Amino acid sequence: MSETIAGITIPDSALAREATELVRDATSDVVFNHSRRVYLFGELRGRETGVTADPELLYVGAMFHDLGLTERYGSDDQRFELDGADQARRFLLSHGITEDDATDVWTAIALHTTPEIPLHMTPVVALVTRGVELDVLGVGYDAITDEQRAEVVAAHPRPNFKEEILSAFHQGLRHRPDTTFGNVKADVLAHFEPGFVRGDFVEVIRSSDWPE
Repeated sequence: MSETIAGITIPDSALAREATELVRDATSDVVFNHSRRVYLFGELRGRETGVTADPELLYVGAMFHDLGLTERYGSDDQRFELDGADQARRFLLSHGITEDDATDVWTAIALHTTPEIPLHMTPVVALVTRGVELDVLGVGYDAITDEQRAEVVAAHPRPNFKEEILSAFHQGLRHRPDTTFGNVKADVLAHFEPGFVRGDFVEVIRSSDWPE
């Protein structure tokens, strides 16, 4: 039976139910509830901005976007965004979703920590980022109503969310610090990981093999 929260209906297809079960099984309450809020806030921001995405694709993008932070699906040698994107793409293709649509979701997850660019791309890419930005950064907080916000949070609570999600980021990235080069997640390790040294773009250029 479908569930409606703040006027947004959660997809109830077999694919969506399986996605929910996969993410519920692999993630903490913090990440699971955050991922569900990302879908709901993405849909609400879409209504407010006049952008419509395929609900099933948007749902998978939202639910899988932080899967790369988990022990089960995270890697040691690439950005966590790519881990989640790769898993979502495999999942969608295994359910008969087209290559183009699976790639659209892959892109949405891969770019969700990249400011501005996703908002100029397809509806799925844009709305995953809209949902993430609203829930994590408060971007667009007043673009939806107090009632909508309260209903979403009542369904998927966020107790001490700011510190809990920062801890999830830290735990998911501390073993692969080099993957945060050029990424906002380097800020997390700078705050929480003793001895972390950021990659320096200027020094990368100066120390390249070019002789001049």
